[in-house]
Amino acid sequence: MFNEIVRAEIWLQDTLESQESIAALAERLGYSTSQVRRRFRQYFGMSPSAYRESLRLEKAGRLLVHTPLGIREVARRSGYTNHSAFSRAFLRRFRCTPREHRQSGRRALAKAASEAGGELSPRIQRIAPCSAVVARQYEPGAALPAPDSWHESLNGYQLPLPGAPERAAAIMLLYAMGPEAALPRRDIGVLVDGRAADSLAIPPSLRLLQLPEARVACLDLPDPARLEPMLAGVLATLPEMSEHYSGEPIRLVKSDAGVELQLPLLETG
Repeated sequence: MFNEIVRAEIWLQDTLESQESIAALAERLGYSTSQVRRRFRQYFGMSPSAYRESLRLEKAGRLLVHTPLGIREVARRSGYTNHSAFSRAFLRRFRCTPREHRQSGRRALAKAASEAGGELSPRIQRIAPCSAVVARQYEPGAALPAPDSWHESLNGYQLPLPGAPERAAAIMLLYAMGPEAALPRRDIGVLVDGRAADSLAIPPSLRLLQLPEARVACLDLPDPARLEPMLAGVLATLPEMSEHYSGEPIRLVKSDAGVELQLPLLETG
């Protein structure tokens, strides 16, 4: 049942703004609600409802620190329809109000950026929609696998995938970083031709992602081990460029030229 519980975790991540119940999730998986709750707690250490709330609050925390959005709008985008309920939940999780979190988070970001040193000049560009075949990984700690290993295998399934280019660019998506993450998680895989994606022979342990068009801040990473300080520097630089991180998954794309950080930007207007 592990693959089904991973599907449940991904569904909770992808439907934060939905008000669908856990019973609806159980029906999708073909199990009883009690089975899903029991197995989810067994694998992830909390109930599906508690996990979804943790993800919502993580997203709210990112939006508060990295965007100028008002607190009510942050609550709405994080899946809360009641502002008071959001404030109470936020206080329970972070032991501070949303406003206090915004202030302390921005101070911490400025400090991390100053410690990183050097001036960063990210490129702002719009990237087209794309498709990727990925595996979900749950890895504690901040260390990332060496970029040259991204192509080797996905959950033991050797690349290239049938029908995929042999030298397809590898991609990693980071959903949450740092000690406040409810669950360290990432997707790792390869970009594939969207026109051929539906015909690929994809094993059950992998899944096809449709990545939307996005405006991103791009930065080359000569040393991926320095991702965190470089990321802090970019995040601190963006407001000076009248840009803001949207809180969506961070993309790392490997190609023959190296690794590129792609940070999704808040759409305005």
